[in-house]
Amino acid sequence: MSEERKKLTLTGLFKKAAEGKPITWLTCYDYPTAYFQEQAGVDMILVGDSLGMTMLGYDSTLPVSMDDMIRHSQAVRRGAPNTFIVGDMPYMSYQPSNEIAIKNAGRFMAEAGCDCIKLEGGESMVERIRAIVAAGIPVVGHLGLTPQSVSALGGFKLQGKTAEAALRIIEDAKLLEKAGAFMVLLEMVPDRVCKIITERARDCLIMSLGSGPDAHGQLLIYHDAFALYPNFKPRMAKVFADAGSVIRAGLESYVKEVTEKTFPQPENWFKMADEEYDELVMKLK
Repeated sequence: MSEERKKLTLTGLFKKAAEGKPITWLTCYDYPTAYFQEQAGVDMILVGDSLGMTMLGYDSTLPVSMDDMIRHSQAVRRGAPNTFIVGDMPYMSYQPSNEIAIKNAGRFMAEAGCDCIKLEGGESMVERIRAIVAAGIPVVGHLGLTPQSVSALGGFKLQGKTAEAALRIIEDAKLLEKAGAFMVLLEMVPDRVCKIITERARDCLIMSLGSGPDAHGQLLIYHDAFALYPNFKPRMAKVFADAGSVIRAGLESYVKEVTEKTFPQPENWFKMADEEYDELVMKLK
């Protein structure tokens, strides 16, 4: 899909879901990757706070700042002008108050050109979602495994395994929908729980990250899907292309050729005309 496409909007996403066509969603943090994703026809891009781990080398998403998120979101928008882009609200950019949440959500829209924002949390975030939506900013909710609360959740593990825990997620999803979220991401939730939530959704799209096939679409972390993050290999990710191995092999070839003086070759450098070189030599005497 190399031809330029029309800008994908909220209306387009709901139309696609109504036609039974799954929505494709990947994370992205930089200009060239965004360009390739748009050329490939990816529907949505999440500029995730996961960049703290995949791009900045942190052990978690918690150290990521708003300035980090804005800078990466700007780069992604330049690479994918017609893709629906979600800006991920980093830790403590929305939790303290409605005013702080609206201000930071607005930065994603005004400074980075995002189409909406995403925040984590269930019932406790209803007030925040209402306030942000009232300010004219579309919101994506995030339930199940929420990385900003990973310590409280006991680590990166399946959420909603028991009937009681599953009921809480189902109820939270409906609360987020009623608060005005147009989409809810379910991360690492049992497949049948995801199916129930999707079937009960009326004005809200449900997206799956390791939560089964019955949502309106699928999200994957780009670095997981293309073997670019060596420190963690989640079960829910499929490697669609082992780009990491290709890059590593290319780097090894570069080191070998430079070391053995087989690179560069004449086609890799530039020459000066003989008469100009002769004149230069004369000037240096």
